Amino acid sequence: MSARVLVVDDIAANVKLLEARLMADYFDVLCAYSGAEALDILDKNMVDIVLLDVMMPEMDGFEVCRRIKSNPKTMHIPVVMVTALDQVSDRVTGLQAGADDFLTKPVNDMALISRVKSLVRIKMMTDELRSRANTSEQMGLDDGAFLDRLMHQEGGKILLVDDMRSNAERVSKQVRGKFELFLENDPQLALRRCTDENFDCVLVNLSMRTFDALRLCAQMRSLETTRMLPILVLADESEQARIMRALDLGVNDYIRQPVDRNELLARMNTQVLRKRYTDALRESVQHTMELAIMDGLTKLYNRRYMTSHLNSLLVAAQEKQKPMSVLLLDIDFFKSVNDTYGHDAGDEVLREFSQRMRQNTRGIDLVCRYGGEEFVVVMPDTDHSLAMVVAERIRKKVAEKPFIIHKGRQMIDVTVSIGLASTLNGEESQDVMLKKADQALYNAKKEGRNRVVSSGDAAA
Repeated sequence: MSARVLVVDDIAANVKLLEARLMADYFDVLCAYSGAEALDILDKNMVDIVLLDVMMPEMDGFEVCRRIKSNPKTMHIPVVMVTALDQVSDRVTGLQAGADDFLTKPVNDMALISRVKSLVRIKMMTDELRSRANTSEQMGLDDGAFLDRLMHQEGGKILLVDDMRSNAERVSKQVRGKFELFLENDPQLALRRCTDENFDCVLVNLSMRTFDALRLCAQMRSLETTRMLPILVLADESEQARIMRALDLGVNDYIRQPVDRNELLARMNTQVLRKRYTDALRESVQHTMELAIMDGLTKLYNRRYMTSHLNSLLVAAQEKQKPMSVLLLDIDFFKSVNDTYGHDAGDEVLREFSQRMRQNTRGIDLVCRYGGEEFVVVMPDTDHSLAMVVAERIRKKVAEKPFIIHKGRQMIDVTVSIGLASTLNGEESQDVMLKKADQALYNAKKEGRNRVVSSGDAAA
């Protein structure tokens, strides 16, 4: 696994030692000898993980970590504190500053490489989500407001998977008042609950007696629905090998037993924050995808989506030898609505018109805004006669009831002209279908508007 690691320590010998160990595993290594230099490197370079010494002059590691995690541009970068400090209180201070883990000097080679690989793997999954969002503005993650909302959300739903009741009761007491804890002692039921319920983190006892906790962790990482769900494991001091294996399988973090309450709460909070961050990324990606295929004003599919989807519908019609019809609709005298009542009123008409179209078409029909005041309805498995009934129903529903504009202060009459084209078996191309519907629409306007006209081929 190739990744870029930033090593930060004020002692050159320590930096060189870590650099040599990481480069032996083919990591790309950047070095900094102070907190200020580290922050400057992060501002100018893409980094996958930071290995950060705690005891440094001028700006210690805790402050550097706080600054990394408070910057929306770097908050997603994992930070591992490399320190001679071994007190639980020091770990808690670091976790509260945003650290993802600790390595105690002198650093064990296996623990170093395993932890770096695990955290880099998690970051790469997050980076994949980040890259799918087109811009930081669309992501909504480029300002302090998002970070402030994220940091001030308290609590979270935690699922504890443990077959030892005494241990479960002890953990329950430790998190009471901070997190909502649920207990499950069956691995398959736990897996099902993780799929069906919205948990923020799963806490798994690595020392369970009735089943292999590592297998459960592997199953969770293999399923799409639980792949990004944070997993925190409880482990005894003697289980170093199993901890390393858990990290290799994709577990996010571990805590050693006996558990210190403050450390447990701090590590849980870190994982819950990570979950909320990735959830926000997912929502952003979904929103970006919707923007690519949806018209923002009417919430109908846009022309781009229609032109790509219409081809597949024509192919399906040809394969099944089924009819298909297309309606091309144009709001009559729409320019005069904008000129007379203003563009806000025009937008209100477009939104209401879209609603009436949706209410008078089927779920399988593709309803799109073609551009401006033109709309398209694609109707699979619909012959010419049925399409004419639908078109006439839409026309009547538009004309029979005035449109409310200026937020209810005024009403105006609106009508629509509709061109119809049909194919018996999908053999016509998209361009031919739309051209036929466009010609029929032109004839509808020419004959006086507020009417449905079918193409000459369809009428035949």
